[in-house]
Parts: sequence; structure tokens; C-alpha cells
Amino acid sequence: MVRLFVLGASLVLLVTLSAGSGLIWWLSKEVSELEQRRDEVRYEHAQLQRVNETLIRTVDEKNSELAYLGNELTEIEALIGLQVEEDHSLNQRLDTAGHTALERTTFLQNVPSGYPMKNRGVTSNYGWRRHPVHNERRFHTGTDLRAPIGTPVVATADGVVEYAGFHRQSGFGNLIILNHNFGFRTYFAHLDGFEVEPGQFVKKGDVIGYSGETGVTDGPHLHYEIWHIQRRLDPGPFLEWSLANYESLFEEESTVKWDGLAEAVRLRLNGPMNRFALRDTARRSAE
Repeated sequence: MVRLFVLGASLVLLVTLSAGSGLIWWLSKEVSELEQRRDEVRYEHAQLQRVNETLIRTVDEKNSELAYLGNELTEIEALIGLQVEEDHSLNQRLDTAGHTALERTTFLQNVPSGYPMKNRGVTSNYGWRRHPVHNERRFHTGTDLRAPIGTPVVATADGVVEYAGFHRQSGFGNLIILNHNFGFRTYFAHLDGFEVEPGQFVKKGDVIGYSGETGVTDGPHLHYEIWHIQRRLDPGPFLEWSLANYESLFEEESTVKWDGLAEAVRLRLNGPMNRFALRDTARRSAE
């Protein structure tokens, strides 16, 4: 009886020890897995911290860029005379400023503006004067600009070459006539040589020829004329016209119907493709 009791107790003890050993092994395994998972979580946390720090730096940089863009946009708005509404978002301001700037840039690209040469010395203005060759009082139909022979002459607006050759009847010598949008034409006289030919399209700033002293002249210079619908205009205000003094030309040259031209530009730019291009330009600027 005692032997049976001892044997039973031994079996119970053996089973208990086996179960305890198994439980300890399982718990050790669980602890090991938990420690491994803890290390993985720590590593992921460290990674997330680095990503978070990078995002914070990126946000700070973007905020700085937006602040800079806002300041630049404020200067542009002031330059082109826009009144800013306080409740307008940056995107709205960009769209308005971009549209207005695009209208003005389109005008400056298509209507003669700026000097046709780097040399800006005016030797004879538009108006009545004593002719240097004929020595009699005559109306000077353009502006004469001082230029050594061979000085590059550029187009002052986008256009098509209407004439490029020697013009005997006028005394202009070698002459280029450019036909521009909205009824404008420009004349470049007394040239030494040509870089263009009739029918060729040129963009504002393209070299079209070189100054000289051909035709009736008392020395090398460029005679420059601006016409609008068969009427000569004083080139002076156009020579000084730029984005910085955009409104000045409309006040000084009142014979041109600027309102109608501005409306034509506005309608052209308000087409679907142009609005898309404008939004794309504004978005790239914001980025």
C-alpha cells in the first residue's frame, strides 16, 4: 500500500515537473519573442522619429518658401497696381496677379516696346527739325539712335518681316519693316546688313540686322519708326515702355484705342487652353 502511494506520488511529481518544465520553456519562448518584438518596435519608432523630423523640416522649409512667395507676390501686386483683398487665398492672389501680369507681358511682347539696340543715345527725336542733309525744316518721322556701323538691331515685338531690302524712294537705304499684331509696324532704316528676309517670323529680341549709313544720312545711325494703322507715332514713349512703367504709354500716346486692344488681349488669354497654362504657371511658382 505504501509502495503504491509512493509510486503514485512520484508519478504526480514527475507529471508536475514535466508540466512545469514545459510551461517554463513556453514562457521563455514567449519572453524571447516579446523581447524581439520590443526591439523591432524600438527600431520602427526610431525610424518614424527620423521620418517625422524630416517632415517637420520639410514643413518648415515649405512655410518659409510660402512666406517668401507671399512677400514676392506682394511686391508684384504693388508693381502692377493690384489691390489685394484680405480674405483672398494665396492661390487666388497668384491667379489674379499671374493673369494680370500675363496680360501685360503679352502686350509688351506684341506691341513695340524698348530700344532696338543696346546703344540708347538719341541723336534726333520725332517731330519738326532742320534736316541735317537738306538743311531745311522738315518733320522727322521717327527717332534717330546713335550707333556705329555693324551694331546689332533687334525686333522690339513679335512680328513678321514685311520688307527687307534697299528702299530707294524714301532715302532710308537698307530698310526692314516688321508687321506686328494689333495693327503696329516698325521701320528700321539706314542699315548696313540684314539677318532676316520677307515672310520670316521674328520674336521680340531677335537680331534682324545691323546699323549702318545707307541712304540719305549724314553719318551712321539707326532711324526707327513706329506706325499704327497707317499713322506714324512718336517712338519716344515706346522706347521707354516696360513693365515697371506700364501705364505711362497709355497716358502719353492717346491716339491708340488701348481699351479695345486690352480687351482683345484679355479675350485671347481667357481661352480654356490659356487659363490652363496660367494655372499651371501659378502652381509651378507656388511649388
